[in-house]
Amino acid sequence: MNDAPEKESILTKLIGLCDDLAWGRPTDEAALYELTQQGASTPELERLAEAFGLMSVKVEAREYQRTLLIEELEERNRQLEEIRTQLEGQQAQLVENLRREYNVRRVIGQCAAMKRVVTQALAIARHPVNTLILGPTGTGKEVIAKTIHYHSARRKAPFVAVNCSAIPDTLFESEMFGIEKGVATGVSSRRGLVEEASGGTLFLDELGELPLTHQAKLLRVLEESEVVRVGSSRPIAVDIKVIAATNADLEQAIKEKRFREDLYWRINVAELRLPPLNERGDDILLLARHLLAQHSRSLGRSVLKLAPATRQCLLSYDWPGNVRELSNEMERAAALALENIIRPSDLSHRLLSALGRSGSIGTQEDPPSPSPLDPAPDYNLEKTEQRLIQQALAKSNGNKSRAAELLGITREGLRKKLLRHGLRDDQAGDRA
Repeated sequence: MNDAPEKESILTKLIGLCDDLAWGRPTDEAALYELTQQGASTPELERLAEAFGLMSVKVEAREYQRTLLIEELEERNRQLEEIRTQLEGQQAQLVENLRREYNVRRVIGQCAAMKRVVTQALAIARHPVNTLILGPTGTGKEVIAKTIHYHSARRKAPFVAVNCSAIPDTLFESEMFGIEKGVATGVSSRRGLVEEASGGTLFLDELGELPLTHQAKLLRVLEESEVVRVGSSRPIAVDIKVIAATNADLEQAIKEKRFREDLYWRINVAELRLPPLNERGDDILLLARHLLAQHSRSLGRSVLKLAPATRQCLLSYDWPGNVRELSNEMERAAALALENIIRPSDLSHRLLSALGRSGSIGTQEDPPSPSPLDPAPDYNLEKTEQRLIQQALAKSNGNKSRAAELLGITREGLRKKLLRHGLRDDQAGDRA
């Protein structure tokens, strides 16, 4: 093995193996290990071959680790893709649930004013126009705003609600437009509510409470369709549809220089006016039954019903708090009523006191006993029943279904009583 040609051959083989290792080509490891056998070469070449063998092992281990890492990354990517698909499915299901929740067919109201609101809301939803919703507090302005959003092409994007009266003046810009990292110690970069709503709908509740200085900043965002975060000079493009709501008289506020006219016309492309509850007639009972059933379910109670006298109380009350007050009243009744029928005694003292002051109804289920000074009452049951039927028909303008509901009987039962008492259609009225 001391021949120069033999050494040359071994060195050439080692160099070839080294080159294969360097370029990641398959190596003849058996030939490499043969060179490490004692006596097969000079000690120097054997040590050199052994070093190349160790290098081969390390390269192989590195390639194995790399393969494991690639497989792990592929598995993680697969898991992430599954999670992304799952989240997309959940988001789609959530959007669909919200769309069903705020479906116009679920907007409770049969009066002409509410039918007009629903028709207008559907028309607005078809086009990305800014909208102003007007109406007293508690009439459901946010519900209508969500109904518009979830019937629009933007329903898969965010619906961001902002209470304009609840944001402190010092935080308005950072909350609405965002803030850049490093503006103050410990402050990290954050998107504002306008940016969060990009692609979707920005709902500005209590718009009339927004100070003039903030109105000007909001107007610029709407005109330029971009925001600039606090601490930055770089504008960020946004795509938002604005739905604003207020119970204030903005036209009067404009005259008094409390609201900017240019902002008013920028937002009021389309206008919806929600009627107060006391102008919605029998919608009060429709809403009361719906809310009572809703609160009964949430409290784990069976379905509760409204007694005829209770329905009369609800129709006679003025409802200054509108639908929100009615919801509170039904929740209270569902929680405190001892029977499965809600009687006037289950209503709040505030409501009964207001009715008592107005003289609409007493605070008891049964009529009060006559005073000794009153004329002697007529205790004839037949005449009393006849009189009550006539009063119910008069109260319902001759609507027999409505009169039967007030009397707590069926329409067929009312028809039989009319025949028994000999009341003709022209006396009782003949409306359905």
